[in-house]
Amino acid sequence: MSSAIHIANDIPKSTISADLAAGRKRLDSMWNGIMPGVVLVVMITAVAFSAHNVSGLALFSPMILAVVAGMIYSNVLGTPAHAKAGIAFSQKRLLRFAIVLLGFQLTLSQVVSIGASGVGIVAATLGATFVFTITLGRLLGVDAKLAQLIAAGTSICGASAIVATNIVTDARDEDVTYAVASITLFGTVAMLGFPLLAPVVGLDQHAFGLWAGASIHEVAQVIGAGFQNGAQSGEIATVAKLTRVSMLAPMVIALGLMARRKTSSDRSGDQSAARPPMPWFVAAFVAVVALNSLVTVPAEVKSAMALATTIMLTMGLAAMGLQANISQLRSRGLRPLALAFSAFLFIGCLSLMLVKFA
Repeated sequence: MSSAIHIANDIPKSTISADLAAGRKRLDSMWNGIMPGVVLVVMITAVAFSAHNVSGLALFSPMILAVVAGMIYSNVLGTPAHAKAGIAFSQKRLLRFAIVLLGFQLTLSQVVSIGASGVGIVAATLGATFVFTITLGRLLGVDAKLAQLIAAGTSICGASAIVATNIVTDARDEDVTYAVASITLFGTVAMLGFPLLAPVVGLDQHAFGLWAGASIHEVAQVIGAGFQNGAQSGEIATVAKLTRVSMLAPMVIALGLMARRKTSSDRSGDQSAARPPMPWFVAAFVAVVALNSLVTVPAEVKSAMALATTIMLTMGLAAMGLQANISQLRSRGLRPLALAFSAFLFIGCLSLMLVKFA
């Protein structure tokens, strides 16, 4: 202990001051580097939240409006070069942290409340839809990474699942934007159309809530469709949807293992490149769900967490919109859109049959 003190005393104070100054300078440089981009992302996010309050646009979540606003800005005005670092920060770090915070919206008791059959329907629909979409994408000649994004967005939870999946698939920003746009389109169709179909297909409130929660893409769209058919329907739909959200973690882990295996076979000679890291946010998401299940979190804290999650997800998607190139989106053609439409029909029909007959 005394020797360590002597060593510390032997270090010149000027050296310590210089190291501190250099560290401060690096932090200032990093902060100044990301600030312009973060400010731009915040401005786009504010526009999205404001637009969400406009009559006619309230059907769309701020996340979706942020993608559109970001795309308009980048393709009309152009994204400044000095904003790139802050945009990348918002797209990666903020999004991952937001996905972790999603865990505060789910408890294990909520999952249990829809019953074993409800959980089974949600799980079976999710798995079958994902496999169907990936397989059909291969047959249609859709890029494998884009097909995975569409599969995740359709089968799990829309834009949030697309963002989480892209952390392991590492697709192009244009592919992420394309997937979000197509998922938004067909999720909106489901939100508006499914409540009209409830009396036609003979579903009571509980059954309709389970159908909506198991098949509609975005959480906000599920809530909109569910409560449109009654309070009980809305509650069941929300829980069923959050059960799907809880399956985001195992799905991302499975995709990460698939990517690792593929990398290992492609680069068998390079062991360092054959081990892509498992995303840390998956473990953090599961831990937050467990914490939220074991500890009673005050309602005010949960409400604040939900708002923070929405804001950060919106910022991340605004950043994606700012990096999207419409001409490159156009180059993807209509095949991915046809894939998203087919996946939308598949998940809607399969979940309806399971709810009615299983």
